[in-house]
Amino acid sequence: MVDEAFDAIVIGAGFSGLYALHKLRGLRLRTWVIEQADRVGGTWLWNRYPGARCDLESVEYSYSFSKDIEQEWVWTESMPAQPEIEAYLNFVADRLDLRRDIQFETRVVSLTFDEPAAMWVVKTDRGDRHRARFIVAATGLLSVPLDPAIAGMQVFAGKSVFSSRYPREGVEFDGKRVALIGTGSTGVQATPVLARQAKHLYVLQRSAAYTAPSTVRPFEPGEFEALKADYPAIRTAQRQARAGAARTGAFNVMAQAATRPPLKAASREQQLRAIDELGVVGALFWCDVMTDMEASEMARRLYGDAVARIVRDPETAASLVPTYPFGCKRPIIDDGYYETFNRDNVTLVDLRKAPIEEITPSGIRTAQGFFEVDTIFYATGFDAMTGALTRMDIRGNGGILLRDAWTREGPGSYLGLQVAGFPNLFMVIGPGSPGALANVATSLEFQIDWIGDCIAHIRERGLRTVEARSDAQAAWVKHMNSLVEGSVALHPSCNSWWIGANVPGKKRMFMSYAGGMPEYRRRCEEVAAAGYAGFALA
Repeated sequence: MVDEAFDAIVIGAGFSGLYALHKLRGLRLRTWVIEQADRVGGTWLWNRYPGARCDLESVEYSYSFSKDIEQEWVWTESMPAQPEIEAYLNFVADRLDLRRDIQFETRVVSLTFDEPAAMWVVKTDRGDRHRARFIVAATGLLSVPLDPAIAGMQVFAGKSVFSSRYPREGVEFDGKRVALIGTGSTGVQATPVLARQAKHLYVLQRSAAYTAPSTVRPFEPGEFEALKADYPAIRTAQRQARAGAARTGAFNVMAQAATRPPLKAASREQQLRAIDELGVVGALFWCDVMTDMEASEMARRLYGDAVARIVRDPETAASLVPTYPFGCKRPIIDDGYYETFNRDNVTLVDLRKAPIEEITPSGIRTAQGFFEVDTIFYATGFDAMTGALTRMDIRGNGGILLRDAWTREGPGSYLGLQVAGFPNLFMVIGPGSPGALANVATSLEFQIDWIGDCIAHIRERGLRTVEARSDAQAAWVKHMNSLVEGSVALHPSCNSWWIGANVPGKKRMFMSYAGGMPEYRRRCEEVAAAGYAGFALA
C-alpha cells in the first residue's frame, strides 16, 4: 500500500486533467493525477468507434493557454477525427512532460474528507491511500457509458461491441450482418461507416435525431498556416461567443437559428425555399422554433419534408423524423447519415413501432420480426456529467455522501465548481457549468484557471478550506432553472441526457448553465473579485 500526501490530486487524464496538472504545477503544488486508463486521452481514448469525430472546428477545440503548442501542432482537417484528437493530447502530455505525475490503470474508489485535518483521503482500487488538501475532479462530461438492460445480451453468440470501450485493435465488419443499437451522436456518426463495410446493417432506432450536414474537409495547402497566424483573433472570438465557439459547429446550428425570421410568419413557398437551399437545416433556421411550440411543430414537419427529399423510401423517411421539439437535445453533425438509408444493405428498424423483446444467441427479436446478425454494436449513451462522481464513494462534511445528496435534491452545485458540504473538492465541466451547451475546451480552461486562482488565494492567506455555501448553491440552481423555464429543453416530450432522463432513477434537472459562456465567465469573475462571495473560507 502506498500512502502519500499531496497538495492536490486530479482525477482523470483527459482534456481537463492534463491542463489541471499543468496549471497546478505552475502554482508549485505537489500534484498527482489518477487515471483508470493505461494512457492519456479520456473520452477521446475510449470512444474510438468508426466515424468518431468532434463536431467543432479543430482550431477552436484545442488549448489556448500555450502559444507554443498552438504553433507547433498541425491539424489536418477542419473538424478533427478521434485519432487526431488522441494524438494531439499525447503531444501535449509529452510537450509538457506530464506523464511523470500520472498514475495510470488506477481507479479512485473513495474520497473521504477528514474534517479535523482539512484533508481528503483518497483510496484506489490498487489499495493505495493518498491524502490531499485539494481535489480536482476532471472526470469528463461523457465518461460513464450506459449499458442497456436488454434481456438475453449475455447469450448472444456473435460479437458484441460497445462504442464507449471500442477495441484498439479494431473490429472486422466486412461481410458481417451488423445490428447498431442507438441513434444518438455515436450512432449517427457510425452508421455511414458501418454501412460501407457490413454485408447488411440494421439500424435499431428508439428516438430519431435532428442532424446537420458536416462541413468537415481536409485543410487546403496553406490554409491552416493562415489560421495559426490568426489565432489571437480566433481566441478573442471564442471568448465572446455564447457557446465558446465562434466558427462552424453543432452549437451554431442553434445559435444561428435565433438570427432568422420567424417560421410562423413564413409562407409555404418561403419554407420550401429554405430546405431547397439549406437542406434539413433550413427547417430549423427560424427564430421562433425554440421558443414557440406551434412554430416548433411546424419546424418538425418541415424537417420531415427535407428528410423525404433525401431518403427514397417514404416509410423509412417518416421514421427518421424526430418526435420531440428541436433544441431539447444537442443537434448532431452527420456525414451522409440520411443518404445511407438509400443503400440496399441498410435497414432501419423503428423501435417506436415495436420495441426489442430479447437478444438470442443468433440475433435480435423485436415485436416486428427477428433479425439474424453476426455483430451487435451498442451505442447507448452515457450517464452524463454526474456519472463518474456518483460511482465513487465521495463523503464530505459529517460523512454526507455526494450520491445521496444528488439523488434527493438533484445534481446541484455553485457555479458548477463546488457542491455544498464538500470543501476543497472542485469539479470541471460538472453540473451547473456550461457543460453540454459550450465548447468543452473553452469551458475547461476557464474553470481550471478559476480553480487555480482560488487555490492560490487560499494558500496565500494561510487558509485551509473553501466550500460552497448552501444558500449560494440554492440561488445558483434557481438562476439556472430560470434560464430554461418554459423552453423546449423541459418539454414533456424531451427525454434528454441534458436533464438525466436517460438514466433510470436519476432526478430530472437541467444540468448545464444556459446563460452562455460570456455571462458565466462574468459571474464567476465577479464572485472571485468579491473575495469568493458565496463560498465559506476557513
